[in-house]
Amino acid sequence: MSNLFNTPQLKRAFEFTEYTGCHIFLTGKAGTGKTTFLQNFKEASSKQMIVVAPTGVAAINAGGVTIHSFFQLPFGPYLPEFQTNGASGSVQKLSQMKKDIIRNLELLIIDEISMVRADLLDAIDATLRRFKDHFLPFGGVQLLMIGDLQQLPPIVPKEDKQLLQNYYDTMFFYGSRALQRTNYTSIELTHIFRQNDSQFILLLNKIRDNAIDEITLEKLNERYNPQFNPSDDEGYITLTTHNKQAKKINSARLDKLSKKPFVKNAKIDGDFPAHAYPTDSELTLKIGAQVMFVKNDTSMDKLFYNGKIGNVVDVTDEYIYVKCPEDTENIAVESMEWRNIQYSIDEEKETIKETVIGRFKQYPLKLAWAITIHKSQGLTFEKAIIDANAAFAHGQVYVALSRCKSLDGIVLISPITRTCIKHDYGVLQFMNNIDNECSDENFFDQCKFDYQLLLLKKLFNFKPIEQHIASILKIIQKNKKLFDSELIEIISQVDESFRNEIVDVSYRFEKQIDRLVAENANIAENDLLKERVKKGCTYFSEKIESILVTFLKEVSIDIDNKTVDKSVKKYLSALGKDIMTKLAHLHEKLSVLNFD
Repeated sequence: MSNLFNTPQLKRAFEFTEYTGCHIFLTGKAGTGKTTFLQNFKEASSKQMIVVAPTGVAAINAGGVTIHSFFQLPFGPYLPEFQTNGASGSVQKLSQMKKDIIRNLELLIIDEISMVRADLLDAIDATLRRFKDHFLPFGGVQLLMIGDLQQLPPIVPKEDKQLLQNYYDTMFFYGSRALQRTNYTSIELTHIFRQNDSQFILLLNKIRDNAIDEITLEKLNERYNPQFNPSDDEGYITLTTHNKQAKKINSARLDKLSKKPFVKNAKIDGDFPAHAYPTDSELTLKIGAQVMFVKNDTSMDKLFYNGKIGNVVDVTDEYIYVKCPEDTENIAVESMEWRNIQYSIDEEKETIKETVIGRFKQYPLKLAWAITIHKSQGLTFEKAIIDANAAFAHGQVYVALSRCKSLDGIVLISPITRTCIKHDYGVLQFMNNIDNECSDENFFDQCKFDYQLLLLKKLFNFKPIEQHIASILKIIQKNKKLFDSELIEIISQVDESFRNEIVDVSYRFEKQIDRLVAENANIAENDLLKERVKKGCTYFSEKIESILVTFLKEVSIDIDNKTVDKSVKKYLSALGKDIMTKLAHLHEKLSVLNFD
């Protein structure tokens, strides 16, 4: 872990996410390592997790799926007034596989949280409560929300805003009603990896925090040069506010090149939606074209990164050769693969697994004389021409400027004025009020203790199994004439044994846990507690096997009424899955608590 999280803040972010159940908002200025943290956390964590993001490209880059596709949410406003106790009219039906994933889910990571609307977060809450725990915010699933509120905001069409303004004070994620019912903590990363010029960092901070003054504007506008016309080999990219401007610049510059065009077609296998393509599926380039890498070099050489600029100097059947201004040698670029994943359940291990359902293979390049500020989020440039005078959204100017490593690498072709620097004052107030509880060791210890105790009690909670058995008995009682009397007697006996030997004992066992924890709150070093829990695991495992697993192996239901038959078998199947999950947890969770 120490190699992956190399600053105290990154280490603390890992500890809070891995060892507590706290909801966490992980934020930080541009270039502080939020994306790298996400990638490293996925490698290092033992939690059952999925990663979601608000857009297709963001989801692919984060190694996850879009929020709407996973939760099957409609595109449109979510009105909390019409939702009750997690049962939502606007929550669509989920497949059995997704229901199983949610029931096993411990951690939901939401990347680019600044672009997630408050009502969308409430729709996620409704879905999680519907399929996991009705009575807990987000169904008891921990949230890790990653992003910078000073960057790009959520998109709220005028008609949606009119509907939602009666329910939300702000459309940023922190306006979520469900989130406001939780005690989430915030961790702000402050070590900047992208820039090392202290004066430039100070300038960026003033723009970010709405503390810009005349001296700052004057310093910034020293980079104003409306007649700037760099040569093609200098590696400048133009950042514009609108997509139409970027397309126009790229098309015009490509047409100016006298060389013949060549086309590289992507190889697309399986399910990979067009809106998530990381570059053109039909990539048209010419010798001399300015291009940008859209993926990091995963080889040992690390020759390029997402956002690096260069020029095409040669093309073969296998390679596109790119010369970057800062390099002495050409980079031989091969086609690379992006994966579209789907989450599923590993039936054997009872864990959430990632399955690749689609592949997009293409050269990791795109035309890069110009790009929109929105599409530049997360990228790093050596040199950029910025046209931000027509900025229309909160954070756009900050995003554009903070893509660059230094002020010397920036040229402004329109001046930066106070009017083009947009701020949301609610965001500024929210960020100013972010607490530093996470840096308090006592607070962390309490959160860790609460989480360990919660895991312990969940270990000996049999309510889901109890509910499945109750549902089966209810159907049988309603349709007594359809069932054999001997079968009814067997199921009744199983229910009685389950209640007497498992449920009732678990209530008494929970009281013993409370007493032992009260005597020694250091759960990991409480030897009496460890011994009792190990014995409890053995006892409940044996009872589940003898009472429930034996019953499921021997029971056979086949009745003429297809509707009733299907309903009973559905609950029996769910019962079987929950029993297998419980047996697995009785062993696996001991290692999380250091009880092995």
